[in-house]
Amino acid sequence: MAAETKNSRPVPSVWARGRREPDQPALSRDAIVREAVAMLDADGIEALSMRKLGARLNAGATSLYRHVATKDELMELAVDEVAAEIHVPSADGSAGPDGPDWRAVVAEAAGSFRATALRHPWLASVLGQAGLAYLGPNLMAFSERLAALFTAAGFAEPGRVIEPVLSYVIGVSTTEAAWLTTVARSGETEADFVARLMPAAQQAAAPYAHLAAEYAASAAESADPAALREGKFAYGLDVVLDGLALRLPE
Repeated sequence: MAAETKNSRPVPSVWARGRREPDQPALSRDAIVREAVAMLDADGIEALSMRKLGARLNAGATSLYRHVATKDELMELAVDEVAAEIHVPSADGSAGPDGPDWRAVVAEAAGSFRATALRHPWLASVLGQAGLAYLGPNLMAFSERLAALFTAAGFAEPGRVIEPVLSYVIGVSTTEAAWLTTVARSGETEADFVARLMPAAQQAAAPYAHLAAEYAASAAESADPAALREGKFAYGLDVVLDGLALRLPE
């Protein structure tokens, strides 16, 4: 009996239970998730609550709970909603005389992931915390397309190859989104904010030779900080892909 009771416990994820039919024509799970994403984009995770969400939808929290059992489930749904924006191109479209250019396709997919994370600054920071979000259909489709790409490129274990790529992209995007949130709160453009910050940063780095050289180089490029961020992302991704290329059979 104990084993039966244990095995009958529900899995705490929105993807592990059936979808409830709407009790109000104007209130559906899709509408709830769209409004939650809008709130997250505008005000961040801390501002999202079932009570505030219900007020914006002109519905009580009880009505929301008929569709989404907890805030954790809501975050799973929100993550999968924006994951639909991530584009993984077909490897066939990048084929050359020696077969598909898997690096170009992975770079494009990684860039799309990063762009999505920067449009939704809360996304990268919650991916590891949003329950079983990776079971959502959009994230599953994204992972499936990447797995097919790496398999076609010749990798024997595509799942193990996907992990370092996503870890790099998520890590960089988390830091970058936090930085852009700080810039946005300043009310300045990124270039103006960097220009105002740079003297203090250079002064703090002055006792450290390597860091001082880095800041001196950054100061020369600070007129276009977006391009600088883009270049750093591309360089780091190349390093990851260089390492993965060594795992391919000869």
